[in-house]
Amino acid sequence: MYQIAIKMLMGDRAKYVGLLLGIAFTAFLVTFALSYFAGFMTRGFALISENSSADVWVMDPAVSSTEMTINMPSSALGRIRSVKGVNYAVPMSLSDITARFPNGHFQTFQMIGVDDATLAGAPVLTDGRLPEVLHTPYSVIVDPGGTSDKLQTPKAPRDQWPFDGAHLDVPTRGLAFGDELLVNDHRVIVAGRSQTIPRFPPRPLLYTTFSNTMRLLPSESRRLTFVLAKAQKGISPHQLAKRIQQQTGLRARTTADFKEETVRWYLINSEDVGDMAAMLILAMTVGFGVTGVMLYMFTYENLKQYAVFKAMGASASMLMGMIFIQASVSAFLGTGLGIGACAIIGESVRMTLDYPFRMMWFTPLFGVLGVLIVSLSAAAISARPVLKLEPGAVFSGR
Repeated sequence: MYQIAIKMLMGDRAKYVGLLLGIAFTAFLVTFALSYFAGFMTRGFALISENSSADVWVMDPAVSSTEMTINMPSSALGRIRSVKGVNYAVPMSLSDITARFPNGHFQTFQMIGVDDATLAGAPVLTDGRLPEVLHTPYSVIVDPGGTSDKLQTPKAPRDQWPFDGAHLDVPTRGLAFGDELLVNDHRVIVAGRSQTIPRFPPRPLLYTTFSNTMRLLPSESRRLTFVLAKAQKGISPHQLAKRIQQQTGLRARTTADFKEETVRWYLINSEDVGDMAAMLILAMTVGFGVTGVMLYMFTYENLKQYAVFKAMGASASMLMGMIFIQASVSAFLGTGLGIGACAIIGESVRMTLDYPFRMMWFTPLFGVLGVLIVSLSAAAISARPVLKLEPGAVFSGR
């Protein structure tokens, strides 16, 4: 009987193709929405990913992500270094600054101050130079941070630091080695460019040494945002984090735990989570509508065949099984098409447009789960006329 059900399903090619496309669209939207979420979450904790050598991140007790931070007193670094089990600990500073370009334009950057001695946290430069270029006073490394056309300086020398006012509408080029920016009345030298993990939300980045941040932000008494600690051999990161927290009163988290906390922070505070939920609801609604209508039409137009089966002694459970096997076959094939299309289109968009797309192991599983919910619900609704079917009424033409 189940083979007959599959032949009935594939017999009407138009409705069969429409059913597959509806299910594939549902799988595509659910998987794409979750992959988008995973992509911007990856960008949300990009700073943590870039400093994977750190075992423990130490911060103010009120900080629970890299997005919303408050600084600690400089004495916190010495207290952390004194904890037993710490191999080394380096400072990191985060601050928002506004830099003025030579033609008068200005741009807000996230300035990241890294340890002067080790340069831990400094990015890899795209032009092959070494991060040691930051040892020069007032030198910085710039990074687009997921933005485009934000790091532009005038092409012509006459348009740089002009005496006759701002030259805002002049031809520009990308910032390069040796260019200058103005930060808090200090001229800083671009020592290189990097291409790190794009940020979410996108924003240009400006890397410099911790001592340079003190020169550029003299009015701030507290500049220490994070301390990156490395555990000694034989000490697990969780043990070290617990020791630091107990002895200093600061918040200490392993790299993995800090990523999880950052994700939870975005889930609570980011509006994009609501957009993703709306996309999932839309996907489920559209999929349910298309799949439900197509299955119902298919079942209704085959009532005579089901009436024959019922007259031949087929039980209600057998007829239900036929309908559900049709829905299952359609769901299986449609899900494969939808997830495959999502992987191809998502990767293409990510590579060409730098879109935050990341298909992780759980995204196809949720796509399959969404399709199963939609397909089984639609099958249950379309089975209703079959269960209420009276064979005699069908054959009499009523």
